[in-house]
Amino acid sequence: MHPPIQRIGLTGGIGSGKSTVAGMLVARGAALVDADAISRQLTAPGGAAIGELRSQFGPQAITAEGAMDRDRMRQLAFSDPAIKVQLEAIIHPLVSQESIRQAHAAVQAGRACILFDIPLLVESGRWRQQLDRVLVVDCTQETQIARVMARNAFAREVVERIIAGQASRAQRLAAADSCICNEDLSLQALERLVCQLASRFGL
Repeated sequence: MHPPIQRIGLTGGIGSGKSTVAGMLVARGAALVDADAISRQLTAPGGAAIGELRSQFGPQAITAEGAMDRDRMRQLAFSDPAIKVQLEAIIHPLVSQESIRQAHAAVQAGRACILFDIPLLVESGRWRQQLDRVLVVDCTQETQIARVMARNAFAREVVERIIAGQASRAQRLAAADSCICNEDLSLQALERLVCQLASRFGL
């Protein structure tokens, strides 16, 4: 008899190193369901969300190439909470549908562990009941800001606004079954921690 499939929710604030941890777990055999990647696919040219985005926000929401204008919509969502809700009402159900489809495919393929990389896992509330465990990648807010400014060339104020729109560090930690503190760790040290956790996840 095969051991039960582990459904692990992975989350962390922007700049926490969540994607790095996801990559390490995938290298050990986890199937990855990446909510951000799905969202980008849905809002790319020809994506399933484009028609409704154009209908609700007008042609100015779409670039000349036919993708969602991410910078414009990010600015609008920051400035008007109602627009943020409207945008999420279009994209989130589609992300959920595709996540379920990918998870089903991983089950059919016989994977031991499905890793759901969900930036807004704590905020959305609807994911927890579908998961066996929640793994949080944690670091201080100052570390988040420094990493994102270096990686994305965003101004500090932009990063602070993004962080303010996410669950607080305390809220994420309260939701965690397991936590990786990714503060001042080398890649090798981070990998050792991930390796220790991976064995608990059937990897």
